[in-house]
Amino acid sequence: MNGVTRSKVIAEAVAIVEERGLEALTLTAIAKELGVSQPAVYRHVANHQEVLQAVSLHGRLALADVLADAAIGRAGDDAIRAVGHAWRSFVRRHPHLYIAIDACACAGVPELEEAVERVVGVLESALQSHRLSEELRVHAARTMRSAFHGFTDIEARQGHPSPHELDDTFEHLLDFLCAGVDELSRRVDRVPAVDGKGASDGRVGGS
Repeated sequence: MNGVTRSKVIAEAVAIVEERGLEALTLTAIAKELGVSQPAVYRHVANHQEVLQAVSLHGRLALADVLADAAIGRAGDDAIRAVGHAWRSFVRRHPHLYIAIDACACAGVPELEEAVERVVGVLESALQSHRLSEELRVHAARTMRSAFHGFTDIEARQGHPSPHELDDTFEHLLDFLCAGVDELSRRVDRVPAVDGKGASDGRVGGS
């Protein structure tokens, strides 16, 4: 068996994706790199889809760790900017792995769903110093995730028009997010109490 384990199979799968991209990831390639036969790999994973899910999980958890480290000791707009820059830096360092994260849907796969919630949870923690209800904080964190993912995924796939300065564009994105969260906090302060408990559905009033 040459000491082959599931952990080694997945680690090799991640290495192949990082070095050569998702298109190069096959069970045959994994077996070759491990110096074993393809049936030996199948003893540890059922199929290619299982490998894809494992690579996606690895990427999502790695991203969550990077974001959590970036958020430590940060508050307010500084926290939002810190996790945003950390997200973009992660994608720049691991463009192939990041693209592989979305190679399979997370819905219906408990481990992937939990990993997504962990990412959202880190983003929520970056918003703790803002005066937001729990529900609004979740929505704001999901909005941040969508914005960061949208920008960096397009960048990883080289989909932005080349004449534009991407660093400046990303700073504008962070400005929008910071301004939006600040406005939500101000609106919460202006929401009249409902039976002395404030807005119960997490919504906020207009200006």
